[in-house]
Amino acid sequence: MEQKIKEVLEQIRPFLQRDGGDIEFVELTADNVVNVRLQGHCAGCPGAQMTIKGVVEKILKEAIPEVASVEAVQ
Repeated sequence: MEQKIKEVLEQIRPFLQRDGGDIEFVELTADNVVNVRLQGHCAGCPGAQMTIKGVVEKILKEAIPEVASVEAVQ
């Protein structure tokens, strides 16, 4: 499942890079929470949580229904 998550994140990456940011897969927990790290402009952006929940989590859950949630970590 990690490989599939990484493939989906690769599809999201250009959207974030366009605004000077990026995303990095950190881990998949035992309870199917995907931990990611936002980088660049996204790391300090006031809208980062909205990006995680409204974009990244939505797309990942659509592609991989087993994903419980997506969380940003430092």
